[in-house]
Amino acid sequence: MVALIKEDKISVGGVETDNHLILAAGVLGTTGASLRRMLDLGAGAAVTKSIGPFPKEGHKGPCVYVMEGAVMNAMGLPNPSSDFVNELECLGGKPVIASIFGANPDEFSEVASWFEGKVRGFELNVSCPHAQGYGAQIGSDPDMVRECTRAVAKTGVPTWVKLTPNVTDITEIGIAAEEGGASAVVAINTVKALRISTGLRRPLLGNGTGGLSGPAVFPIALRCVWELYEALSIPVVGCGGVSSADNVIEMIMAGASAVEIGSAVLDGVDIFEKISSELYSDEGEKIGDILGCAH
Repeated sequence: MVALIKEDKISVGGVETDNHLILAAGVLGTTGASLRRMLDLGAGAAVTKSIGPFPKEGHKGPCVYVMEGAVMNAMGLPNPSSDFVNELECLGGKPVIASIFGANPDEFSEVASWFEGKVRGFELNVSCPHAQGYGAQIGSDPDMVRECTRAVAKTGVPTWVKLTPNVTDITEIGIAAEEGGASAVVAINTVKALRISTGLRRPLLGNGTGGLSGPAVFPIALRCVWELYEALSIPVVGCGGVSSADNVIEMIMAGASAVEIGSAVLDGVDIFEKISSELYSDEGEKIGDILGCAH
């Protein structure tokens, strides 16, 4: 397997990380203690649960359905809003990225202001597929993506934009983010999906539809990274179904400068250490020598 040389300093889209593996938003990022635990267990950086302008309880359950090779969820962006900022006090300058959402540029700007000086970067959630008025409803409109990105990027804090695959052309949205001042894009968030319980004659999730993640979506994520790498000048962070060191290398060869890992944490919180042990080698290659090499 192709391996990487471990670099002393890694910077992706303006954010310094300890390695190329990042905890994705929404997975064990709901408290400062859980974020710190994942960083101690080998994550090079960690993205918080998405935080919005108002407290939200989220959708009624069931909110998560685990199946072979995939996970479907419809959480509905539950979060404590500004109260979450206190969770960062125990992290002491660790590489944490705040995932934030809003319904318009003003709301994005307000939420970002709570975290200035407390995180290494922002990740704009314009891609959640199951939150009315937020997420993918913003992220499918290039003008809104451009303006929301601009509203946060003006803080001077590195600003990543997490994109939805549920659009006709993801590069159109990526270009809008880049025009708005994004320092990187993240591809992808979950794929809109549905399962029905034939016994109960109703959807398995309380919200009806949800977002599909896990190994089943890896080829979709890889395709999106590939397309964005060709269309943009800013870095692309791969996300979606990554569960092995070989998956990470594949993402890098498609054009990802780092990867986020989410659903694979369900297989064990030591997933970052496991992947790192195979990903890095003293005989490995510099990431710059294989980044996008498959094009």
